[in-house]
Amino acid sequence: MSLNLCIDWGNSRVKAAIFDANDQIQDLRRFAEDDARDGIAALLSEYSPVKGILCSVTDKSVEVEPLLKEKMRALVVMNNNTPVPIMNAYTSPGSLGADRIAMAVAAHMAFPTNNNLVVCLGTCITYNFIQKTRTFRGGAISPGLHMRLAAMHHLTDKLPLVKPEGELLLLGYDTETCMRSGAVFGMAAEIDGIVSEFAAQYADFNAVLTGGDAPFFEGKLKSKIFADPNLLMKGLNIILKHNAPHIR
Repeated sequence: MSLNLCIDWGNSRVKAAIFDANDQIQDLRRFAEDDARDGIAALLSEYSPVKGILCSVTDKSVEVEPLLKEKMRALVVMNNNTPVPIMNAYTSPGSLGADRIAMAVAAHMAFPTNNNLVVCLGTCITYNFIQKTRTFRGGAISPGLHMRLAAMHHLTDKLPLVKPEGELLLLGYDTETCMRSGAVFGMAAEIDGIVSEFAAQYADFNAVLTGGDAPFFEGKLKSKIFADPNLLMKGLNIILKHNAPHIR
């Protein structure tokens, strides 16, 4: 059975997924950046994927490219010139993260009759809008959960560095719980507000929630929103098949 390897190399962690011929994830692993090369090497040895795609937001992923090219018949290193099965109307494509377009691809393929907004909760929150005409339009970017908490600490003299994990109350009773409340419930209100604005402007609207911090917001959003933690990986697999359709 022909297997595909999809790698999402982020700012602080690396995710790698093995897809089978039916587009199902057979294995999904997460690595710290320093351990990523060894972890990917283990996946290559265990599954022997035929082709792969690398999506990276850092330059450190370059070190693993020779290994990937050696072990697979085809490797797509995704960039702004990589062909994708949708149109890109972003006016500054050189600054567009490849992960954003990959998520848009996955959302459109999953919900092709909808105008889709992908809300990704990572280092930043990205709002990624793709119309049902197969056109990626852009969206918005704002600080993510960890970034908000870190900014309150680093940009003030006395506020502590608070972790997202911990007691969460709408009515904070000390500085730590107040900061966590503001970050989490403030983000939830922002997400609900933006989703509501898009829903009011576009018919046949659908919203998808993904990203590493999405679990913090389960049950905290009022909007009707579909959660898919593996949306980016699915998009990368679609783009890989689009670029290497005959390699099996």
